[in-house]
Amino acid sequence: MSAMPTVITPEIHQYLNERFSCEDPFLKKSREEAEKVGIPPIHINQEQGKFLQFYLKSINAKYVLEVGSLAGYSAITMARAIQDGGKVVCLEINPRNADFIREQASQSGLSDKIEVHTGDAQKFIKEYKPDFKFDFVFIDADKGGYSKYMNYSLPLLRVGGVICADNALAFGKIITDDSAEEKKNVAAIRKFNEEFIAKEELFTTLVTMGDGMAMGIKIK
Repeated sequence: MSAMPTVITPEIHQYLNERFSCEDPFLKKSREEAEKVGIPPIHINQEQGKFLQFYLKSINAKYVLEVGSLAGYSAITMARAIQDGGKVVCLEINPRNADFIREQASQSGLSDKIEVHTGDAQKFIKEYKPDFKFDFVFIDADKGGYSKYMNYSLPLLRVGGVICADNALAFGKIITDDSAEEKKNVAAIRKFNEEFIAKEELFTTLVTMGDGMAMGIKIK
């Protein structure tokens, strides 16, 4: 045991990628194609993807809501881990990115598991009336909207389901000076984290993987 966390050096990071990664040749190719068409390389990392797959399988997840899908890296990763007959509902504001996700879903044989919607995500979540409850909600969109995404999606999440918000460590600046380049985003994530842990409906923790994932189980 150790009372302090282990520092992830480049060498350890490589070790993790070689042994505990979600990435296969298709995901690698998809990531590279996304960069070629100008989509920023700001997806989850490979260990995060493996962890999400592990967690989704551990709860036998069937329905996932993803707020902010970018190029579909995490959507494809999660779709591979959910039950047959389930789906990942992706909310992506950029129509070009949404088309890219649909193309990648088709190429990966996951069109039946990945459903992509464009437009305002807050409006969509507020108005969405599925005939099921989500098992898992993954938030990785505009940081200023995190709290609203959480609040609007909670009624759509089953008791025992989980909300997971990426970048909970605010690009490594969660406790550093606000004069950083990402000042507004850092402030928004700090505010969200405090609201997240104060939610009576959630039992929360923070997984220090990648840039941190705040996770909360809906308990009521």
